[in-house]
Amino acid sequence: MQNTNPYELTFGKNPNQSISRASEASDIIESFTGTPSTQQVFMITGVRGCGKTVFMTNIAKQLKLQKDWLVIELNSSQNYLVNLAAELSATQKISKLLKQSNVNISALGVSLGINSSTNSTGNEQIYIRNILEHLKKQNKRLLICIDEATASKEMREFASAYQIFVREELPVYLLMTGLYENIKEIRDEKNLTFLYRAPEIKLKPLNIGTIATNYATNFDLDESASLDMAKLTKGYSFAFQVLGYYTYRHNGDYMAALAEYRQYLEDYSYEKIWAECSTEDKKLLVALAQSQTGKAKELKEILNWDDKKYPPYRDRLLKRQIVNSESYGYLQFMLPEFDKFVKTKECFY
Repeated sequence: MQNTNPYELTFGKNPNQSISRASEASDIIESFTGTPSTQQVFMITGVRGCGKTVFMTNIAKQLKLQKDWLVIELNSSQNYLVNLAAELSATQKISKLLKQSNVNISALGVSLGINSSTNSTGNEQIYIRNILEHLKKQNKRLLICIDEATASKEMREFASAYQIFVREELPVYLLMTGLYENIKEIRDEKNLTFLYRAPEIKLKPLNIGTIATNYATNFDLDESASLDMAKLTKGYSFAFQVLGYYTYRHNGDYMAALAEYRQYLEDYSYEKIWAECSTEDKKLLVALAQSQTGKAKELKEILNWDDKKYPPYRDRLLKRQIVNSESYGYLQFMLPEFDKFVKTKECFY
Protein backbone atom coordinates (compact mmCIF):
# COMPACT_ATOMS: atom_id res chain seq x y z
CA MET A 1 0.00 0.00 0.00
CA GLN A 2 0.98 3.66 -0.36
CA ASN A 3 2.75 5.47 2.49
CA THR A 4 -0.05 8.04 2.82
CA ASN A 5 -3.79 7.49 2.66
CA PRO A 6 -4.83 8.04 -0.99
CA TYR A 7 -8.52 8.57 -0.20
CA GLU A 8 -10.22 11.82 0.82
CA LEU A 9 -13.08 12.41 3.26
CA THR A 10 -13.68 16.13 2.71
CA PHE A 11 -16.82 17.02 0.72
CA GLY A 12 -16.07 18.98 -2.44
CA LYS A 13 -12.30 18.58 -2.31
CA ASN A 14 -10.70 17.16 -5.42
CA PRO A 15 -9.50 13.72 -4.24
CA ASN A 16 -6.26 11.97 -5.11
CA GLN A 17 -8.26 8.90 -6.08
CA SER A 18 -11.24 9.47 -8.36
CA ILE A 19 -13.33 7.56 -10.86
CA SER A 20 -13.60 9.28 -14.22
CA ARG A 21 -16.93 10.36 -15.69
CA ALA A 22 -15.29 10.87 -19.05
CA SER A 23 -18.41 10.46 -21.20
CA GLU A 24 -20.49 13.12 -19.40
CA ALA A 25 -17.53 15.50 -19.18
CA SER A 26 -16.79 15.06 -22.89
CA ASP A 27 -20.41 15.91 -23.79
CA ILE A 28 -20.21 19.21 -21.88
CA ILE A 29 -16.79 20.21 -23.18
CA GLU A 30 -17.69 19.43 -26.79
CA SER A 31 -20.90 21.45 -26.47
CA PHE A 32 -19.03 24.44 -25.04
CA THR A 33 -16.02 24.36 -27.37
CA GLY A 34 -17.87 23.77 -30.64
CA THR A 35 -18.02 26.43 -33.34
CA PRO A 36 -20.66 27.52 -32.80
CA SER A 37 -21.32 26.26 -29.28
CA THR A 38 -24.39 24.04 -29.05
CA GLN A 39 -24.98 24.91 -25.37
CA GLN A 40 -23.89 27.67 -23.00
CA VAL A 41 -25.37 26.30 -19.77
CA PHE A 42 -25.35 22.93 -18.02
CA MET A 43 -26.97 22.09 -14.68
CA ILE A 44 -25.33 19.26 -12.72
CA THR A 45 -27.56 17.53 -10.17
CA GLY A 46 -27.44 14.50 -7.96
CA VAL A 47 -27.75 13.33 -4.39
CA ARG A 48 -25.48 14.88 -1.77
CA GLY A 49 -22.05 13.24 -1.99
CA CYS A 50 -22.40 11.93 -5.54
CA GLY A 51 -19.40 13.94 -6.81
CA LYS A 52 -21.01 17.02 -8.39
CA THR A 53 -18.32 19.44 -7.22
CA VAL A 54 -15.44 17.18 -8.26
CA PHE A 55 -17.07 16.61 -11.66
CA MET A 56 -17.47 20.36 -12.28
CA THR A 57 -13.93 21.06 -11.05
CA ASN A 58 -12.45 18.53 -13.45
CA ILE A 59 -14.27 20.12 -16.40
CA ALA A 60 -13.05 23.56 -15.31
CA LYS A 61 -9.48 22.26 -15.13
CA GLN A 62 -9.66 20.83 -18.64
CA LEU A 63 -10.97 24.09 -20.09
CA LYS A 64 -8.38 26.13 -18.15
CA LEU A 65 -5.69 24.30 -20.07
CA GLN A 66 -7.06 25.60 -23.38
CA LYS A 67 -5.51 28.91 -24.38
CA ASP A 68 -8.77 30.55 -25.44
CA TRP A 69 -10.59 29.88 -22.16
CA LEU A 70 -10.78 31.68 -18.82
CA VAL A 71 -12.48 30.12 -15.79
CA ILE A 72 -13.98 31.87 -12.77
CA GLU A 73 -15.57 30.12 -9.78
CA LEU A 74 -18.18 32.15 -7.90
CA ASN A 75 -18.86 31.91 -4.18
CA SER A 76 -22.48 30.96 -3.55
CA SER A 77 -22.45 32.84 -0.23
CA GLN A 78 -21.82 36.21 -1.96
CA ASN A 79 -23.67 38.37 -4.46
CA TYR A 80 -22.96 36.67 -7.78
CA LEU A 81 -22.73 39.77 -9.97
CA VAL A 82 -20.53 41.61 -7.47
CA ASN A 83 -18.36 38.52 -7.06
CA LEU A 84 -18.05 38.06 -10.84
CA ALA A 85 -17.16 41.71 -11.43
CA ALA A 86 -14.55 41.54 -8.69
CA GLU A 87 -13.03 38.35 -10.08
CA LEU A 88 -12.89 39.77 -13.60
CA SER A 89 -11.25 42.91 -12.28
CA ALA A 90 -8.63 40.91 -10.36
CA THR A 91 -7.83 38.32 -13.04
CA GLN A 92 -4.34 39.00 -14.37
CA LYS A 93 -5.00 37.12 -17.60
CA ILE A 94 -7.90 39.46 -18.41
CA SER A 95 -5.85 42.54 -17.49
CA LYS A 96 -3.11 41.37 -19.84
CA LEU A 97 -5.58 40.82 -22.68
CA LEU A 98 -7.10 44.27 -22.24
CA LYS A 99 -3.68 45.92 -22.14
CA GLN A 100 -2.77 44.19 -25.37
CA SER A 101 -5.83 45.89 -26.88
CA ASN A 102 -4.84 49.22 -25.28
CA VAL A 103 -7.90 49.09 -23.00
CA ASN A 104 -7.66 50.38 -19.42
CA ILE A 105 -9.95 48.49 -17.03
CA SER A 106 -10.64 51.68 -15.08
CA ALA A 107 -11.76 53.33 -18.32
CA LEU A 108 -14.55 50.87 -19.05
CA GLY A 109 -17.14 53.33 -17.85
CA VAL A 110 -17.99 51.93 -14.42
CA SER A 111 -16.96 52.85 -10.91
CA LEU A 112 -17.48 49.60 -9.04
CA GLY A 113 -16.35 49.95 -5.46
CA ILE A 114 -16.53 46.15 -5.27
CA ASN A 115 -13.67 45.15 -3.02
CA SER A 116 -15.52 45.48 0.27
CA SER A 117 -19.17 45.55 -0.78
CA THR A 118 -21.44 42.52 -1.13
CA ASN A 119 -24.38 44.49 -2.51
CA SER A 120 -25.03 45.06 -6.18
CA THR A 121 -24.91 48.67 -7.38
CA GLY A 122 -26.37 47.95 -10.79
CA ASN A 123 -23.10 48.89 -12.46
CA GLU A 124 -21.64 45.38 -12.31
CA GLN A 125 -23.71 44.14 -15.25
CA ILE A 126 -22.41 46.97 -17.47
CA TYR A 127 -18.83 46.30 -16.40
CA ILE A 128 -19.16 42.53 -17.02
CA ARG A 129 -20.70 43.13 -20.45
CA ASN A 130 -17.81 45.45 -21.38
CA ILE A 131 -15.27 42.81 -20.40
CA LEU A 132 -17.13 40.09 -22.31
CA GLU A 133 -17.29 42.26 -25.43
CA HIS A 134 -13.51 42.67 -25.34
CA LEU A 135 -13.04 38.95 -24.78
CA LYS A 136 -15.23 38.26 -27.80
CA LYS A 137 -13.08 40.51 -29.99
CA GLN A 138 -10.06 38.42 -29.01
CA ASN A 139 -11.85 35.07 -29.53
CA LYS A 140 -11.74 34.23 -25.84
CA ARG A 141 -14.43 32.44 -23.84
CA LEU A 142 -15.34 32.67 -20.16
CA LEU A 143 -16.61 29.75 -18.06
CA ILE A 144 -18.43 30.60 -14.82
CA CYS A 145 -18.75 27.83 -12.21
CA ILE A 146 -21.26 27.98 -9.35
CA ASP A 147 -21.30 25.19 -6.77
CA GLU A 148 -24.39 24.29 -4.73
CA ALA A 149 -26.65 26.88 -6.35
CA THR A 150 -29.91 27.84 -4.64
CA ALA A 151 -32.89 29.88 -5.80
CA SER A 152 -31.96 33.06 -3.95
CA LYS A 153 -32.65 36.67 -4.89
CA GLU A 154 -28.99 37.00 -5.88
CA MET A 155 -29.25 33.95 -8.13
CA ARG A 156 -32.30 35.36 -9.89
CA GLU A 157 -30.47 38.66 -10.40
CA PHE A 158 -27.39 36.90 -11.75
CA ALA A 159 -29.38 34.56 -14.00
CA SER A 160 -31.35 37.48 -15.46
CA ALA A 161 -28.11 39.24 -16.36
CA TYR A 162 -26.59 36.04 -17.71
CA GLN A 163 -29.65 35.53 -19.91
CA ILE A 164 -29.01 38.95 -21.46
CA PHE A 165 -25.33 38.13 -22.07
CA VAL A 166 -26.32 34.96 -23.90
CA ARG A 167 -28.96 36.80 -25.94
CA GLU A 168 -26.29 39.31 -26.96
CA GLU A 169 -24.11 36.39 -28.17
CA LEU A 170 -21.33 37.10 -25.71
CA PRO A 171 -18.78 34.29 -25.06
CA VAL A 172 -19.92 33.32 -21.57
CA TYR A 173 -20.65 29.78 -20.35
CA LEU A 174 -22.14 28.49 -17.12
CA LEU A 175 -21.82 25.31 -15.05
CA MET A 176 -23.98 25.02 -11.94
CA THR A 177 -24.23 22.19 -9.43
CA GLY A 178 -27.05 21.75 -6.98
CA LEU A 179 -29.38 19.35 -5.25
CA TYR A 180 -32.39 18.33 -7.33
CA GLU A 181 -34.91 20.48 -5.46
CA ASN A 182 -32.70 23.59 -5.62
CA ILE A 183 -31.99 23.23 -9.34
CA LYS A 184 -35.70 22.61 -9.98
CA GLU A 185 -36.64 25.82 -8.14
CA ILE A 186 -34.12 27.81 -10.19
CA ARG A 187 -35.32 26.26 -13.45
CA ASP A 188 -38.97 26.96 -12.60
CA GLU A 189 -38.39 30.72 -12.26
CA LYS A 190 -40.87 32.12 -14.79
CA ASN A 191 -38.60 34.90 -16.05
CA LEU A 192 -35.65 32.58 -16.68
CA THR A 193 -36.95 30.33 -19.44
CA PHE A 194 -33.45 29.75 -20.84
CA LEU A 195 -32.56 27.85 -17.65
CA TYR A 196 -35.66 25.69 -18.00
CA ARG A 197 -34.36 24.61 -21.40
CA ALA A 198 -30.78 24.12 -20.18
CA PRO A 199 -29.56 20.50 -20.21
CA GLU A 200 -29.42 18.78 -16.85
CA ILE A 201 -26.68 16.27 -16.12
CA LYS A 202 -27.87 13.83 -13.45
CA LEU A 203 -24.81 12.12 -12.05
CA LYS A 204 -25.37 8.38 -11.86
CA PRO A 205 -23.55 5.91 -9.59
CA LEU A 206 -19.92 5.24 -10.44
CA ASN A 207 -19.07 2.07 -12.35
CA ILE A 208 -18.65 -0.82 -9.89
CA GLY A 209 -16.05 -2.55 -12.06
CA THR A 210 -13.92 0.59 -12.20
CA ILE A 211 -14.16 1.01 -8.42
CA ALA A 212 -13.11 -2.63 -8.00
CA THR A 213 -10.06 -2.05 -10.20
CA ASN A 214 -9.11 0.98 -8.12
CA TYR A 215 -9.41 -0.94 -4.85
CA ALA A 216 -7.50 -3.92 -6.25
CA THR A 217 -4.63 -1.64 -7.22
CA ASN A 218 -4.43 0.27 -3.93
CA PHE A 219 -4.96 -2.69 -1.59
CA ASP A 220 -3.46 -5.60 -3.54
CA LEU A 221 -6.79 -7.46 -3.54
CA ASP A 222 -7.73 -10.28 -5.89
CA GLU A 223 -10.57 -9.82 -8.38
CA SER A 224 -13.24 -11.41 -6.19
CA ALA A 225 -12.37 -9.49 -3.03
CA SER A 226 -12.04 -6.13 -4.80
CA LEU A 227 -15.43 -6.64 -6.48
CA ASP A 228 -17.07 -7.53 -3.17
CA MET A 229 -15.56 -4.39 -1.64
CA ALA A 230 -16.72 -2.22 -4.55
CA LYS A 231 -20.27 -3.54 -4.30
CA LEU A 232 -20.44 -2.25 -0.72
CA THR A 233 -20.35 1.31 -2.12
CA LYS A 234 -23.22 0.85 -4.61
CA GLY A 235 -21.29 3.29 -6.80
CA TYR A 236 -21.90 6.19 -4.39
CA SER A 237 -18.94 8.53 -4.85
CA PHE A 238 -18.62 9.58 -1.21
CA ALA A 239 -18.85 5.94 -0.09
CA PHE A 240 -16.03 5.03 -2.49
CA GLN A 241 -13.77 7.53 -0.71
CA VAL A 242 -14.90 6.65 2.83
CA LEU A 243 -14.56 2.88 2.43
CA GLY A 244 -11.15 3.32 0.80
CA TYR A 245 -10.04 5.69 3.58
CA TYR A 246 -10.94 3.38 6.46
CA THR A 247 -9.74 0.26 4.66
CA TYR A 248 -6.35 1.93 4.34
CA ARG A 249 -6.38 2.66 8.07
CA HIS A 250 -7.07 -1.05 8.67
CA ASN A 251 -4.11 -2.10 6.49
CA GLY A 252 -6.25 -3.23 3.58
CA ASP A 253 -8.85 -5.19 5.59
CA TYR A 254 -12.14 -3.74 4.33
CA MET A 255 -14.24 -5.99 6.56
CA ALA A 256 -12.57 -4.49 9.63
CA ALA A 257 -13.40 -1.01 8.28
CA LEU A 258 -17.16 -1.53 7.93
CA ALA A 259 -18.30 -0.17 11.29
CA GLU A 260 -16.40 3.12 10.84
CA TYR A 261 -17.48 3.25 7.19
CA ARG A 262 -21.15 3.06 8.12
CA GLN A 263 -20.83 5.53 10.98
CA TYR A 264 -19.06 8.11 8.81
CA LEU A 265 -21.66 7.86 6.05
CA GLU A 266 -24.42 8.40 8.59
CA ASP A 267 -22.78 11.30 10.40
CA TYR A 268 -21.52 13.26 7.39
CA SER A 269 -23.98 12.46 4.62
CA TYR A 270 -27.10 10.55 5.58
CA GLU A 271 -28.16 12.77 8.47
CA LYS A 272 -28.10 15.74 6.08
CA ILE A 273 -29.98 13.86 3.37
CA TRP A 274 -32.57 12.78 5.94
CA ALA A 275 -33.00 16.31 7.27
CA GLU A 276 -33.75 17.55 3.75
CA CYS A 277 -36.62 15.06 3.33
CA SER A 278 -40.20 15.99 4.10
CA THR A 279 -42.16 14.11 6.75
CA GLU A 280 -44.01 12.13 4.09
CA ASP A 281 -40.75 11.34 2.29
CA LYS A 282 -39.40 9.95 5.56
CA LYS A 283 -42.50 7.84 6.11
CA LEU A 284 -42.06 6.27 2.67
CA LEU A 285 -38.38 5.59 3.32
CA VAL A 286 -39.20 3.94 6.66
CA ALA A 287 -41.83 1.81 4.92
CA LEU A 288 -39.27 0.78 2.30
CA ALA A 289 -36.81 -0.22 5.03
CA GLN A 290 -39.54 -2.33 6.66
CA SER A 291 -40.72 -3.83 3.38
CA GLN A 292 -39.82 -7.35 2.34
CA THR A 293 -40.10 -6.68 -1.40
CA GLY A 294 -40.13 -2.93 -2.09
CA LYS A 295 -43.26 -3.48 -4.17
CA ALA A 296 -45.56 -0.48 -4.46
CA LYS A 297 -48.57 -2.45 -3.26
CA GLU A 298 -46.77 -3.51 -0.08
CA LEU A 299 -45.48 0.01 0.61
CA LYS A 300 -48.95 1.51 0.26
CA GLU A 301 -50.36 -1.11 2.63
CA ILE A 302 -47.70 -0.37 5.27
CA LEU A 303 -48.42 3.37 4.98
CA ASN A 304 -52.17 3.05 4.48
CA TRP A 305 -51.81 5.32 1.44
CA ASP A 306 -54.10 5.24 -1.58
CA ASP A 307 -53.07 5.22 -5.25
CA LYS A 308 -53.16 9.02 -5.43
CA LYS A 309 -50.97 9.80 -2.41
CA TYR A 310 -48.13 7.38 -3.18
CA PRO A 311 -46.85 8.56 -6.63
CA PRO A 312 -45.77 12.15 -5.76
CA TYR A 313 -43.53 11.04 -2.88
CA ARG A 314 -42.15 8.10 -4.82
CA ASP A 315 -41.30 10.46 -7.68
CA ARG A 316 -39.61 12.97 -5.33
CA LEU A 317 -37.34 10.29 -3.91
CA LEU A 318 -36.57 8.95 -7.38
CA LYS A 319 -35.64 12.40 -8.67
CA ARG A 320 -33.48 13.08 -5.63
CA GLN A 321 -31.72 9.76 -6.37
CA ILE A 322 -32.26 8.36 -2.89
CA VAL A 323 -34.13 5.37 -4.32
CA ASN A 324 -34.40 3.81 -7.75
CA SER A 325 -36.96 1.73 -9.58
CA GLU A 326 -35.05 -0.60 -11.88
CA SER A 327 -37.99 -3.02 -11.89
CA TYR A 328 -41.38 -1.49 -12.66
CA GLY A 329 -43.52 -1.16 -9.54
CA TYR A 330 -40.64 -1.74 -7.12
CA LEU A 331 -38.38 0.62 -5.15
CA GLN A 332 -34.95 0.00 -3.68
CA PHE A 333 -32.39 2.14 -1.87
CA MET A 334 -29.65 3.61 -4.05
CA LEU A 335 -27.28 4.53 -1.21
CA PRO A 336 -25.17 1.91 0.59
CA GLU A 337 -26.25 1.05 4.14
CA PHE A 338 -29.02 3.64 3.92
CA ASP A 339 -31.67 1.04 4.76
CA LYS A 340 -29.91 0.34 8.09
CA PHE A 341 -29.72 4.07 8.78
CA VAL A 342 -33.44 4.53 8.06
CA LYS A 343 -34.34 1.68 10.42
CA THR A 344 -32.86 3.69 13.27
CA LYS A 345 -35.50 6.34 12.54
CA GLU A 346 -38.51 3.96 12.58
CA CYS A 347 -39.64 4.90 16.07
CA PHE A 348 -40.24 8.50 14.96
CA TYR A 349 -42.54 7.65 12.03
